[in-house]
Amino acid sequence: MYRQCLALTAAVAAVLALSGCGGGHEPSEPVTPAPVTSTTTPAVSASAMPAPEALTDVLYRLSDPEVPGTEKLNLIEGAKPTDADTIAKFATALKDGGYLPLNLEAAGLTWSDRHPGYVSADVTVNTASPATGGFAFPMEFKPHDGSWQLSQETAKTLLAFGKARSGSTMPSAPPTP
Repeated sequence: MYRQCLALTAAVAAVLALSGCGGGHEPSEPVTPAPVTSTTTPAVSASAMPAPEALTDVLYRLSDPEVPGTEKLNLIEGAKPTDADTIAKFATALKDGGYLPLNLEAAGLTWSDRHPGYVSADVTVNTASPATGGFAFPMEFKPHDGSWQLSQETAKTLLAFGKARSGSTMPSAPPTP
């Protein structure tokens, strides 16, 4: 079961690394946080907290092999047009590995305490493979053009977890972003 979870995590990490969201590439520009209107209220008002489905939709679209890579660029913060083929390969890897369809659930939505306007959520991932089981992973999402995208920091966390666990046989929880 751990190996299937690791394979899914490694697939996510590989796509994010190749899409320019991970380390090993030229340094990315610093993310400019959304302006804060007061010391206690994020730039996006509390009434604008997204529904959990708005966040899981980002992940469902990333994992959908029927959605072309060019239509997925806006789903990952910092993704570039040259990353479209690599992003499309992510869904193909999930499909070929027997992980689709995914069942995703986002819970515990809160405003990020590190990035004003961003939302943090605990995402539970269950795959079609009974041997894989499920796992939960904390993720952060950035508002983008009226919708949401996976934050670059979350992408880097997934990449770091995949690299750290690639040779390990001991299961453990992913690091908290």
